[in-house]
Amino acid sequence: MRKTKILVVDDEHLIRWSLEQNLKKQGYEVFTAGNGEDALRLVREEQPDLVLLDIQLPGIGGLEVLEKVKEFDEDIVVIMLTAHGGLETAVNTMRMGAYDYINKPFNLDELSIVIKKALETSDLRREVVQLRSEHKKSGPPQIIGTSKHMKNVLDMMGKVAKSEASTVLIQGESGTGKELVAKWIHYQSNRSEKPFVAINCAAVPATLLESELFGHEKGAFTDAKTAKKGLFELADGGTVFLDEIGDMEMGMQAKLLRFLEDRTFRRIGGAKVISVDVRIISATNKELMKAIEEKSFRNDLYYRLQVIPIFLPALRERKEDIIQLANHFIETFGREFNKPINNISSMAEKMLLEYSWPGNIRELKNVIERAIILGSEDTLLIENLPLEIIAKTSSSNVPLATFKLPPEGVDIEEVEKELIRQSLEITDWNQSKAAKKLNLGIDAFRYRMKKFGFLK
Repeated sequence: MRKTKILVVDDEHLIRWSLEQNLKKQGYEVFTAGNGEDALRLVREEQPDLVLLDIQLPGIGGLEVLEKVKEFDEDIVVIMLTAHGGLETAVNTMRMGAYDYINKPFNLDELSIVIKKALETSDLRREVVQLRSEHKKSGPPQIIGTSKHMKNVLDMMGKVAKSEASTVLIQGESGTGKELVAKWIHYQSNRSEKPFVAINCAAVPATLLESELFGHEKGAFTDAKTAKKGLFELADGGTVFLDEIGDMEMGMQAKLLRFLEDRTFRRIGGAKVISVDVRIISATNKELMKAIEEKSFRNDLYYRLQVIPIFLPALRERKEDIIQLANHFIETFGREFNKPINNISSMAEKMLLEYSWPGNIRELKNVIERAIILGSEDTLLIENLPLEIIAKTSSSNVPLATFKLPPEGVDIEEVEKELIRQSLEITDWNQSKAAKKLNLGIDAFRYRMKKFGFLK
């Protein structure tokens, strides 16, 4: 991996040496220059990620160097250093494109924090530009489905995208595509050129969620060594997607409700009131009305979030879309893994339609990905499907009636492992014959042998 390049420009040798040693210890690749001419040459030759630039330089001054650096590559981060100058000088450098302005003498630890933050901001900016570029090329995410249920959902999504509705609540089981719907609404709206940011409320500890959403000021708490913008501030003009909103802690629910009233907030530890314009799209797989009855979700927040409600059906409720979705994933993964599979056998298709899909679209996607990896024919066959799907559909030719399920149940992984072991023992470890005993292709059988430790 390429090291981050930093160019130190200062006419004082001791400062250049000190910074060079300190930054190298932190893992950066460091170059130094004692004047503006050498600095510009190194910028052209080495193309550094960040420049520490003294204002007072012999020959070409620091401000002129700053201007030429930005002309060469506006993405290079420049932090100005000076022993002289006041507020006016600082403002001028920032207007010219400097990221920050540090007075001498400076603390090396504090400078390191500023450098790290500047590089993170630069990386984030590049990522946003890249994502916007990719979005312009690919358009909004594709929503697959022609069933009556999905036509109703798509109609609602289109109306929401064109509206100025500030809050949307998407409800549905896990794996039904709630985040995909949120992204579609964002990228079809007039907010599409602004950020779409997502956070899983269940994955972030309650103590950190407030900081993630609202940000904090330097010194607001023990680890707050620098100020940090929250997601609401970063997404100004765009959309914030709050996934698993039903798992948000009650105290945080009250703070979110207060924000939703007028879209204003204060960072943790801050006094300044910040106003933003963001659309809030929330999602949950929980029954919020039941949560309200159980006193784990606020009634007033629920009605504030669900100005526009969207209910996503489970895959078992839109069986007309299963094969269409399966073919979409076959095309996607076939292209990704360079596999020739381009259709589904009639028996495999029947099994896909009969299966209940408790994991919904996410489970179907994983099943097809696995089938493409294991398949060696140009058609997706029964043998490419997981044993649990074969076992739970009436179309299987496996004589399931001969098996007695004990009252305490079984571990299906252990059953599969035992069948592999027995087939190998019966055939004297002839893999081809053993695979035929279980009606599996040789690739699928070897995959299971490796999975259960029979094949290294």
